[in-house]
Amino acid sequence: MLRRKFVLAGTAAVLAAGLLAAPAQAETVRIATEGAYPPFNMKDKAGKLTGFDIDIANALCAQMKAECTIVAQDWDGIIPGLLAGKYDAIVASMSITEERKQKVAFTVPYYKNYLRFVARKGKPLMVDKAGLKGKIIGAQRQTVSAKHLETKFKDSVKIKVYGTQQAAWLDLKAGRTDAVLADIYPGQDWIAKNKRFTFVGKKIDINDQIGIALRKEDTALRNRLSAAIRAIRANGTYAKINAKYFPFDIYQ
Repeated sequence: MLRRKFVLAGTAAVLAAGLLAAPAQAETVRIATEGAYPPFNMKDKAGKLTGFDIDIANALCAQMKAECTIVAQDWDGIIPGLLAGKYDAIVASMSITEERKQKVAFTVPYYKNYLRFVARKGKPLMVDKAGLKGKIIGAQRQTVSAKHLETKFKDSVKIKVYGTQQAAWLDLKAGRTDAVLADIYPGQDWIAKNKRFTFVGKKIDINDQIGIALRKEDTALRNRLSAAIRAIRANGTYAKINAKYFPFDIYQ
């Protein structure tokens, strides 16, 4: 009987040691992006998500030692999807606004954005109320660009909003709008591929900070992502990703 007790005790010790030695399963963080906002998030020819936001999301998960799953979600439904529990965070170049903060929480910013008008070359356009009076100006729906137009120009221009930034560009190219107000870096990317168009007017600084959106109750994940943003800035990972897409630091 005594021998049996020793055998059982030894077996339990071996099992306990095995459990302690077993590697912990990596946490999975489910991330949503738009997938239609180059160069920040888009799909390549094979349908794979790529872009600055995707690289940043993967770097943050590596820093946190967590596994990432990244899915595409239409912009109009991206916050409702987060609140419904379809994913845990949004990494989609989302501006931190007071209106959005009523519904979701944000990490520290991971870059700063400016707004700018884009129009066809050779068509003089003054981007003030008088110069834009009667013009048709496009913007992506539910963005700070659309909000800025509503706030500053609604009495002088016809505002046309779109479900994606790509749709806004297509209408400008087809001559169905006189200009588009957009984030400066996607605008720069589009102009580089469409040489007949250019920026008009100066950049508009509305102190537009870009962050990662999470549910308000997910405080621990928000804090870990904020710490990871600071860490990849400090260790050079952010700089390498930034240089892949831009010749200057967009973090500012």
